Amino acid sequence: QSQFVESGGGLVQPGKSLTLSCVASGFSVDHYAIGWFRQAPGKEREGISCITYGQESKVYVDSVKDRFTISRDDAKNTVYLEMSGLKPEDTGVYYCGFVVVGVSSCTALLEEWGQGTQVTVSS
Repeated sequence: QSQFVESGGGLVQPGKSLTLSCVASGFSVDHYAIGWFRQAPGKEREGISCITYGQESKVYVDSVKDRFTISRDDAKNTVYLEMSGLKPEDTGVYYCGFVVVGVSSCTALLEEWGQGTQVTVSS
């Protein structure tokens, strides 16, 4: 069972912004790398952004680079994903979880997922 709760999704028009929140429960996130994953309709879940503990490194896949910003507030046990310039192809369910941070990739450490938060980009 996931230890994360995602929120902040919604229906927005192309070009608009949303900020997602990922709150951890039952433990402190400050020693863990956390990532955001997206599952678009009919597609597999993919890691789109991740952040190491201490914020030493942030990774973005090409499709979201320069539009999305990941951050963390360990005092609030929360990781955020600020999304701007949203496109219809950003539509999907967004999840967060533990990751292994690569040079240009975010790989889920555990296949345990919460409810996620739905983001729909449509005019």
